[in-house]
Amino acid sequence: MNLLFLCVANSARSQMAEGLGRKILAEPGRVASAGSMPASVNPLAVKVMREIGIDISQHRSKCVSEFNAAEFDYVVTLCADEVCPVLPGNVTRVHWPLPDPASVDRASDPEGALRAFRKVRDELERRITALLCSTS
Repeated sequence: MNLLFLCVANSARSQMAEGLGRKILAEPGRVASAGSMPASVNPLAVKVMREIGIDISQHRSKCVSEFNAAEFDYVVTLCADEVCPVLPGNVTRVHWPLPDPASVDRASDPEGALRAFRKVRDELERRITALLCSTS
């Protein structure tokens, strides 16, 4: 199975989903992530993924234009309040509107920011596992 996770900045949700997808995917396949306005990988995403034994520290933010929909079985968009990027082409699309954990101000509420990242990480793990179980 080939999965592509999309959000706007490709810095938190989609990066965590890429790391989780690679870990959970039991069969050979491709897992990637991208965004419509790529930024850089959020350090808190790296931190909360490391907590569960997944290293995404070498990931880089990628633009959705780097990918071809025909190469993927599923394109999963993760935007909640933002306008999600679109990857044109014939592909099965799934939308999981998850809040952007990076929107929590980590300067004024560092523990709240970590909780937000962990909550999204755990929900992504649940949904990715369910998606893979439903297709096997």
